[in-house]
Amino acid sequence: MGSATGIRGFSAVHGDGTATGVLAELLAVGLNANCGGRDHAPIACERQVVRWAAEMLGLPVGSSGLVVTGTSMANSVAVLVARTAALGAESRASGVAGTGLTAYGGAGVHMCIARALEMAGLGSDALRLLPCDRAGRMNGSALEAAIEADRAAGLQPFLVVGTAGSVDTGAIDDLAAIAQCCERHGLWFHVDAAFAAMAMLSPKLRSQLRGIEQADSVAFDFHKWAQVPYDAGCIVVRDAAAQRAAFSRPAAYLRREARGLAAGEPWPVDLGPELSRGFRALKVWMTLKTYGADRLGAVVEHCCALAQQLAEQIEGEPTLELGVPVGLNIVCFRYRATDDGMQAAIAADLQEAGEVVLSTTVLEGRVVLRAAIVNHRTRKEDVDAIVTAVVAAGAGRRYRRGRTAPAE
Repeated sequence: MGSATGIRGFSAVHGDGTATGVLAELLAVGLNANCGGRDHAPIACERQVVRWAAEMLGLPVGSSGLVVTGTSMANSVAVLVARTAALGAESRASGVAGTGLTAYGGAGVHMCIARALEMAGLGSDALRLLPCDRAGRMNGSALEAAIEADRAAGLQPFLVVGTAGSVDTGAIDDLAAIAQCCERHGLWFHVDAAFAAMAMLSPKLRSQLRGIEQADSVAFDFHKWAQVPYDAGCIVVRDAAAQRAAFSRPAAYLRREARGLAAGEPWPVDLGPELSRGFRALKVWMTLKTYGADRLGAVVEHCCALAQQLAEQIEGEPTLELGVPVGLNIVCFRYRATDDGMQAAIAADLQEAGEVVLSTTVLEGRVVLRAAIVNHRTRKEDVDAIVTAVVAAGAGRRYRRGRTAPAE
């Protein structure tokens, strides 16, 4: 995706993988470990990865977590932990009917949050989608008002989801302000940092995520900017006891002992919904050991610098217009003075041609083209090709429209 050779793919927030990751997958498959529990090396490897993740995010030593399939699963785990923390562990037996729990997020929050609330038995109607500013950041005043209104109506606010790197534009909510709001109201503060979490490895960019270190839980992916092969997401929870309270359940066949293979609790099955789990952590561990935090942080900076260059080229091209200011690595723009159908047609033309692949999204009611620069192999010439391809595709579409339009 986004390579200087072959298809230049910018349609998804998608890392490109490395030879180290391929080798790690081969080793993990050969070992064929079940990482649901017991005391063996793959479990120790995963715990080390979680410790590194907590350190990167600024969360305290002793935070717990798991390597999961991706941020969708990580967000679901966070919702379940927050729900149990709000209602008490007894709610796992009594259920959640009639509890009136409500959650909050910006209008651009990932759709998996609504699905997580559905799977948690709370329903997607429990999610209050709040207005955002033009850059896509959640409105803090609207958050305060919504919490107070729900409390006045007899409901129970319990969770605020801050977004660090929205799918549409890469927008980052004011995480520090959200943290203060959650502290005032006694709410669980969760951050969906699916790809932007890796910006914490960049000295130039980490200030944009100020406040993430105050979160109760953070979900993110290693298979995006860390370039780890799919799938490799992560959930980190500040309060290890709260995570365990949400999932741990005794069983005779999972009896714990002080020594031997049955030692080493808590096991991963105590921290999430899966007992059968593959050895995902090995490819993360090997990637971090091979390339190191500084080099991965440099990849993030490189992608963001290319996004700024692309934005400058778009602003200098008369036939194109920038959709919103570029904060990180996602660039939204339009072929100027054309309808939404033209934007979608240009994207489809380029996708089918297989040279430069963009996606579309909707901003302020208008369809825009969207380029996500995530691949560590992307170079300036790849970004240059985006402008060239879109201008040519738009001109070709306009020419064909003119030829087929009825004579006046």
